[in-house]
This record gives sequence, C-alpha cells and structure tokens, in this order.
Amino acid sequence: MSGKPGRPGGARKGGKKGPTAGTGGNGRRALEGKGPTPKAEDRSWHVAGKRKLAQDRLEAARARHGKGGKTGDAAAPARRRTPKRDDDSELLTGRNSVLEALRTKVPATTLYIATRIEMDDRVKESIALATKRGIPLVEVMRPELDRKAGHDAVHQGIALAVPPYQYAHPLDLVDDVIESDKNPLFVALDGVTDPRNLGAIIRSVAAFGGQGVIVPQRRSVGVTASAWKTSAGAAARIPVALASNLAQTIDSIKDRGVFVIGLDGDGDVSLPGLELANRPLLVVTGSEGKGLSRLITEKCDAIVSIPISAATESLNAGIATSVTLYEIAKLRAER
Repeated sequence: MSGKPGRPGGARKGGKKGPTAGTGGNGRRALEGKGPTPKAEDRSWHVAGKRKLAQDRLEAARARHGKGGKTGDAAAPARRRTPKRDDDSELLTGRNSVLEALRTKVPATTLYIATRIEMDDRVKESIALATKRGIPLVEVMRPELDRKAGHDAVHQGIALAVPPYQYAHPLDLVDDVIESDKNPLFVALDGVTDPRNLGAIIRSVAAFGGQGVIVPQRRSVGVTASAWKTSAGAAARIPVALASNLAQTIDSIKDRGVFVIGLDGDGDVSLPGLELANRPLLVVTGSEGKGLSRLITEKCDAIVSIPISAATESLNAGIATSVTLYEIAKLRAER
C-alpha cells in the first residue's frame, strides 16, 4: 500500500536542515540594545542639556572677561532674605527707618523711590535730605523694589542702600574712650545672633551713656540693615568694634582697669544697687538661647542677675542689656 511515511493523517514536518550561514551576531546586538541611556544633561535636545550648554557658554564668557568661577549649584551662595547687591551694601526699608537714617547721616549710596509713590512728609523730607547730601535718587518699578528689598520686607515704596559697616578695633575704641572719660561704659555680645537685639542694644547704649559695643567676629550678628533699622539712628553715633577673639579682648580690656560683669539669670550678684556701677565697666550679654559661654563666664569679675517675676522664665538679650544699662546710669547719677 502506497502512502507517505509517518503517522497516518498527521502533518508532515519539515526535515532537519543542514548547517546555514550565521547572522554575524545581529540578533544578539538587537537584544543588547543601544547601550545605557545618556544622562539628561548630555542630551542636547533635553532641557537639562540645553541648560548645561548655556552654563558652559556663560563660564566661557566669564573666563574671557576675567570673571572665572563655577556658577553651578555647588558654588551658589545661600539664599538671603535681603539680597546683597554687587557692592555688598544692604537696604534699609520703610519710611520711618529711611528718614531717621538720613537725619542721622547714616552712610548711604542710593535712595530708591518706587514709581507713583504716594508722597507724604516723610518721603518729601527723605528726598530733600538725600539731594542735599548728594545721594543719588533712583526711581524703580515697585516689583523691582520688591526684589531688591526681599519679598518679606515692608518697604512702603522707599529704600536706602547702606554700604558695609566700618568696624572699629576694640582696643582702639577702649583706649580712645578712657582718654576722654574716666568712667567708661561698654557692652560686649557673646554669641548674640539676632540683628534686632543688636540694634536695640546699640540704642540702649546711646540712651544710657555708654560709649561703644563690641561684637565677636564669629558666631555673632554684625551691623546689618536690620540692626541699623532697630537702632533708630543710634548706630551712626555709637561705634561698634569687631573682636577677632572675644576672650583675649576681654583680658586686654581688664588690663586697662575696666571691670567686666556678665549677665545671667543664675548670677550671684543682684543688679539693684550694683557696687561696681560707678567703676569703668564692660557689660557682657550672652546669646539668646545659651547665655554666656563657659570661657567668657570665667573672664567676668562678677555674674549679675536681674530679679524678675517667677512667672517669666527669662529676658531676651536686648531687654536684659537695656535694664542693666538703665540701672547703672541711675546708680551713677545718684553717686
């Protein structure tokens, strides 16, 4: 019986072919793909790639003009509430603050006035004083003034650019005062970081017969625009000195015959009737949170406390210093 070999009714499968030419690995390469995906910044059509190319062009331009330096995120400065301008000046904002600064002849470089500002006597006097002193007046759009002052600042349409503060040397300050006043009064700050406290202390020093304030170079606030504002012009009259090492500066001041008292809620000497009030004095105020440091405490001749109600835990640095200076001024007047 004739027929095809194999299972009856079954489809005939092709027989095994002999060896054929290879594909040269094309199939394997297709499975492998085109390699790892490039980084976003390495793809010229990607937003990150375009940003990188623009940054490279900017750095090349800066290098050509002698302004080299990385501009990426690693080199970006920390954000500030009140941005600094290219000359490191800061802005005093608000009609009262600007007018008081101009009245007390605070050093200033520019008076900014918002366009279409509502004029009042303060604005008019500020413009007149700036013109008399030769301070340039620049009219800017309000959004631009918002940007310059910082979005949290209430500038009321007027701002004054104040250059960096020129600090005195602490020992030069003390020596100059001692030559002219046999009973000097100074304040030193140990780690005070709030510019409003510094401004308030400068104002209190001026109000109660003090001659200067000393701040450490590290871990302390400096004379910023906010301190200028809080001092209400007193920063133009009371010199502030910068000490590279507060402990060593205190030792040198003590060698000049000045007594040093530190303020602390646990002090063993009560402020009322302070015996040292009529002596040459340096009052040291500690930080808002930790108070006096251990090293500075050891340098003090006495640790003075201010009696307060048991319901109040403590006084902030500005108020404590103000109360102390008032008591010293009162005792000196009585004696």
